[in-house]
Amino acid sequence: MTLANLRLSAAALLIGAAVALPASADFAPQNPECIAPANPGGGWDFTCRQVGKELQDLGLISKTMQVVNLAGGGGGVAFAEVVNKRNDSDDLIVAASSSTATRLAQGAYPGNTLEQVRWLASIGADYGVIAVSKDSEIETLPQLLDMIAEDPRSVSVAGGSAVGGWDHLKVLIAANAHGIEDVRQVKYVAFDGGGEAVTQLLAGSVQAFTGDLSEAKGFVDSGDIRVIAVLAPERLDGEFADFPTAREQGVDALGANWRGFYGPGGMSDEAYDGWVDMINTLYASEEWKAIMETNGLAPLDLSGDEFQAFVADSVAQIQSISREIGIIK
Repeated sequence: MTLANLRLSAAALLIGAAVALPASADFAPQNPECIAPANPGGGWDFTCRQVGKELQDLGLISKTMQVVNLAGGGGGVAFAEVVNKRNDSDDLIVAASSSTATRLAQGAYPGNTLEQVRWLASIGADYGVIAVSKDSEIETLPQLLDMIAEDPRSVSVAGGSAVGGWDHLKVLIAANAHGIEDVRQVKYVAFDGGGEAVTQLLAGSVQAFTGDLSEAKGFVDSGDIRVIAVLAPERLDGEFADFPTAREQGVDALGANWRGFYGPGGMSDEAYDGWVDMINTLYASEEWKAIMETNGLAPLDLSGDEFQAFVADSVAQIQSISREIGIIK
């Protein structure tokens, strides 16, 4: 697969089909818990907290969702915790995304594979962004990429995924589209979550940020950062309409990050069906549609076996891409 094909396949991630599964009214988590595999402030944290709040507000769970931030290894610490210590928990779900698929594809979770957990459902897709601090002299994406082309050491780009992870791949896709032949020259600095990466941007430790719209939005609203490119095929609607796309600046780069959940591999069928049904009901609600619009999430509605197959396909695609750019052999 070529990087050009990756850009096309990223757009395809935004197309989903609703899956109706049997309701599991008999299942009710006693102590609902969501692991966010990063520090507070990033996309996984957003996924756990927003979904947990809405599940309770809609009456789908009777108790407050406990959110546990378990950072490390680009999600690997959380994955190993679930596989090795929480494998039979019916009350536990874990936030996942394209970053999770990327790390699995690259063998970054030693000894762990996607088949060791049960993939529940997606709750939308998040377009990638590239941003700078409010005081930065960088005004456009081509300007940033030209600086990297001229002197790769002069520009550091921070992201919330590990080296070789999805945030890293997004900036490599943009660099490749701009004509930078050896994208391995791009200086990427990995942090445990998008919130920490933005903090380093604001501190002046790095010159740019690569992440997703949902995790950047709060910092945009506060006026701390400026989005110089959205990796979407066209400008978004509403409050995001002022953000320029990479494509309109002559950089044909697309990047969509799916968001969803997995559960322990030993989770009971009753619990699995119950969580899938709850997430499906949440996704179909007007309340969740409003949250998606507010946070720039695009439609992606997959669950159960179809979501499992989607994740497997994502892992296979990313393995091919990672070989092409030399991240894995």
